[in-house]
Amino acid sequence: MALGFLGSFHCVGMCGPIALALPIGKWDTKNKVVGILLYNFGRVATYAMLGLFFGAIGRGFSLVGLQQAVSIILGISIIAIVLMPGSAAAKLDSMTQRIPYMPAVKRNITALFKQRSFSSLTMIGLLNGLLPCGFVYMALAGAIATSSGINGSLFMILFGIGTIPAMFLVAFSSHLFSVNVRSKIRKAVPVFMFLVGSLLIVRGLNLGLPYMSPKFDDKGQITRSCCQRAHYR
Repeated sequence: MALGFLGSFHCVGMCGPIALALPIGKWDTKNKVVGILLYNFGRVATYAMLGLFFGAIGRGFSLVGLQQAVSIILGISIIAIVLMPGSAAAKLDSMTQRIPYMPAVKRNITALFKQRSFSSLTMIGLLNGLLPCGFVYMALAGAIATSSGINGSLFMILFGIGTIPAMFLVAFSSHLFSVNVRSKIRKAVPVFMFLVGSLLIVRGLNLGLPYMSPKFDDKGQITRSCCQRAHYR
């Protein structure tokens, strides 16, 4: 949830335009609140499904003893993106925008904006969860690191819940988030990315630190001694 809260500042900069454009301008306060919550529910639902899928992938890595290596590789990759020159980072962002399903997603979101209903807002949220987003990708890296479909899904649900406060404010009180404010928020994103990458690396180093860097046995299971230390603390 903490990652989601920090990531929500990135969401304000990247996904803020969609939240700002939600077709709720002429609705009364009650309907606005319900509509915004349904939109965010849609996003979180998509994150949950993605977490289930990528957590299952992480489980596969765990079964063949690659869980820690994958965690380290993901952490290094995130830090490498942070350290990229501006032009390289822009190129990476441009590449993600070319994902094959993206035109269809954007086309459907545009059509849903014209319907102005609770169901269309929910669908906009569901599709919004599929749009390219660096922080969602980082959260999915965390879902892989959980090595479990269920835990990966729960991880992404908490991530999504953490993004709701800022995204709710963007949609409900747009005057609080001018273009200048969103630009400043985006400048802080690399710090959060570096932190997440570092945590993934530490997790994969098998240091025997409960919860942060548990020690795994040859079968990819957390060792009993590590669990006991966490219990006694």
